[in-house]
Amino acid sequence: MASRFKLVFVVSLLLLLLDYCEGSFVGVCYGRNADDLPTPDKVAKLVQLHKIKYLRIYDSNIQVLKAFANTGVELMVGVPNSDLLAFSQFQSNADSWLKNSILPYYPATKITYITVGLEVTESPDNASALVVPAMQNVLTALKKVGLHKRIKVSSTHSLGILSRSFPPSAGAFNSSHAFFLKPMLEFLAENQSPFMIDLYPYYAYRDSPSNISLDYALFESSSEVIDPNTGLLYTSMFDAQIDALYFALMALNFRTIRVMVTETGWPSKGSPKEKAATPDNAQIYNANLIRHVVNDSGTPAKPGEELDVYIFSLFNENRKPGLESERNWGLFYPDQTSVYNLDFTGKGAVDMTDSANGTKSNVTTWCIASSKASEEDLQNALDWACGPGNVDCSPIQPSQPCFEPDNTLSHASFAFNSYYQQNGATDVACSFGGNGVKVDKDPSYDNCIYVTTRGVNKPATGNTTAIANTSSSSRQTEVCTWVASFFLMTLFLFVLNPDNAFDASFSKTVKESLIWIWGAERTCCCL
Repeated sequence: MASRFKLVFVVSLLLLLLDYCEGSFVGVCYGRNADDLPTPDKVAKLVQLHKIKYLRIYDSNIQVLKAFANTGVELMVGVPNSDLLAFSQFQSNADSWLKNSILPYYPATKITYITVGLEVTESPDNASALVVPAMQNVLTALKKVGLHKRIKVSSTHSLGILSRSFPPSAGAFNSSHAFFLKPMLEFLAENQSPFMIDLYPYYAYRDSPSNISLDYALFESSSEVIDPNTGLLYTSMFDAQIDALYFALMALNFRTIRVMVTETGWPSKGSPKEKAATPDNAQIYNANLIRHVVNDSGTPAKPGEELDVYIFSLFNENRKPGLESERNWGLFYPDQTSVYNLDFTGKGAVDMTDSANGTKSNVTTWCIASSKASEEDLQNALDWACGPGNVDCSPIQPSQPCFEPDNTLSHASFAFNSYYQQNGATDVACSFGGNGVKVDKDPSYDNCIYVTTRGVNKPATGNTTAIANTSSSSRQTEVCTWVASFFLMTLFLFVLNPDNAFDASFSKTVKESLIWIWGAERTCCCL
């Protein structure tokens, strides 16, 4: 009996650790409002090819669920607004749907979320009152088959659910939605389900370009927007919108509900009036978004907070109504070619191909400050790189190897290159609002070493700090890997000798294990 208890204890600790180590992820929305898309089985292969591990679909299409069986891709499936009435009225409808549309394909097809309703406050028929009863019936159906802890139930919303989003600390829900919001938030808190929000900084910029800068919408701003109530500094509209939602939740005393972004993105093409809808801007936004998420950066109000995000959308969808941009949010064309390169690891563009000959570039490049940039622009960009950009700027401090020459151009060049290299050495990472320039000649001098991603030049002993800061997520991975190995070894020893492995030292092992978990969490969160 004691041996079994010890085994359960060790395994439980390991599972707890693995859950802690998951971190934030980036998924993609697979919309199908088009008549020229590839078949679901081809889509499944495309998704795997590009290492996309999380996918959102807007219904429970049988062909899609079959296509993603045994792929390892985790699906978020949807109950459309048209089904809310039936699901909310009778438990049997939710039971039948689960039995016929989900269970035949689960767990071969990994389904982790069910969204009940889509932006109901924006729908013409305003089905808000039906959402919570439908969610409760879906949850009850899951409980009957023991899947309520493995598949979470929630509903998606537009930012219009807030009556105010700026400054972020004044974020508040629209009072006209109070009748269904309170029971929904209680449902989410009780079942540890996320609040799902669809965020589009593109629309905010498009509709108010005189009040919002493009760089701020694209995660590229070198200046900061200050929340006058909290003093928090924002360099991206995305973070400001997320924090507005957090503050709105806290205002209603819901502090434990986490936020999940179920749609965000940027269109690659638009009507003549939609000048910001370009492939370059779409790539910049999504690349910066991915990097922001996988680094577990969090937001100014919630630094380091886990934030899972789904990019809209997998394909351009030719049947979507509205302006030209509505049909051009895709990462891929229907023929499965990329609209632009994107890497879901957050390291930069997928490939460094030469556009002229299609071959991979083997040229080592650096990023330096443009001599044509103004002193003010360089200083702003330098401040951003050394602050929100997470660049280690200690080598350009007095008495350090890269302090001389003591001028903004030289210091900015070092910081620009560090940011460029630690973020995949992509064109986007050397933009700095047009103040960065890529060069193929090593700008290193004396003991001041400009690092590269290729490891061609190694920093001198006195310049070890020039290596870019490791992200919190990387450190978390390293620590968690070590501790996971510790528990696996413990489990291995138990299997070899279950009766005597821990008799003399089990209490000590327990104590040390807990100390290590606590220490690992502090290390991951604080570094």
